[in-house]
Amino acid sequence: QVQLVESGGGLVQAGGSLRLSCAASGSIFSFNTMGWYRQVPGKAREAIARVARAGDTYYTDSVKGRFTIDRDNAKNTVYLQMNSLKPEDTAVYYCAAGNSWWPTDYWGQGTQVTVSS
Repeated sequence: QVQLVESGGGLVQAGGSLRLSCAASGSIFSFNTMGWYRQVPGKAREAIARVARAGDTYYTDSVKGRFTIDRDNAKNTVYLQMNSLKPEDTAVYYCAAGNSWWPTDYWGQGTQVTVSS
């Protein structure tokens, strides 16, 4: 059983940056894919970024060009660098690990990101 713990969320002004971290209790190298999702109250959880074991990445249009995902297998940590933040990026951000295109096998508890206008 792997536990994922997100950190780095907080309050930031529009146009600012945050870097989220997702630390795993075990080896993330065993997972094909690590991903980041976000959820706004009353809406479905939205997949936004993924990184495969080999390092190839994919972003949804809502974050492409502004967010960067990367994984450090040696540190068992996945990061999400978020730049040019917008108020509509306000959400609880979750990381996940698994073996499918969008990983869903293991989830973190989430970290709140609030972007003020």
